[in-house]
Amino acid sequence: MENTPIRFWEIDSLRGIAIVMMIIYHLCYDLYFLGDFPIKIYSLSWTLFQRTTASLFLLLVGTSLTISYSKLKSKYQRKELFFRNLKRGIKILTWSVVITIFTFIFLSNGVILFGILHLIGVSIIISFPLLDYKYKNLALGLIVISMGVYLSNFTFDTTYLLWLGFEPNSFFSFDYFPILPWYSVVLIGIFLGNLIYPESKRRFDIPDFSGNIVSRSLSFLGKHSLKIYLIHQPIIIMLLYALGFANLSIFWI
Repeated sequence: MENTPIRFWEIDSLRGIAIVMMIIYHLCYDLYFLGDFPIKIYSLSWTLFQRTTASLFLLLVGTSLTISYSKLKSKYQRKELFFRNLKRGIKILTWSVVITIFTFIFLSNGVILFGILHLIGVSIIISFPLLDYKYKNLALGLIVISMGVYLSNFTFDTTYLLWLGFEPNSFFSFDYFPILPWYSVVLIGIFLGNLIYPESKRRFDIPDFSGNIVSRSLSFLGKHSLKIYLIHQPIIIMLLYALGFANLSIFWI
């Protein structure tokens, strides 16, 4: 096993790939929704592209949690680690609430009540007791997927449990990632993190492309994924509007 690096370049690069995929999808979605471009954004291929992008993000959340936890557990007591994790989750949740408020104020429809950032914030917090486990997380992940798939066959009269996966009747949101089934991907990421990076060390050697300009560029995006996530949609929408490709009538402006 090799020495523990500060960061694993391949994790940052994969997160950078997810960022690029997210920007591509949202650009096409905005062209369809705001510009009435003939893009079949709800087709099977685009749906798979969107879900693959989200799954990659969530897998990396779980994997990164295990790497960070393994790296720090020899330096801090478990209580201190819990509060570090809690602080990290609350930070993400705070930004997700900002997104909810923003969409509530400016959108006439499709308010984001529990999007992927909400899910990531909650996942970071509730995953702490599970970070030591490997195959138990895989099993739990499969259970969560099964429960989510079962729930997707129904709609409900209440909005109070939409965060869990109980989708309300006639519900529409531009970003909806409930705990059931999507938390399963984080759990599988935790499993993979403990399998591939035990004690925060890569189990096997891989070619080092960290100095490659493509890898460096992707790693840069990956290291700044939260900032990019928060600003990319306003930038895309403003650019499309400036170029005459976007109709902003869905906004309360």
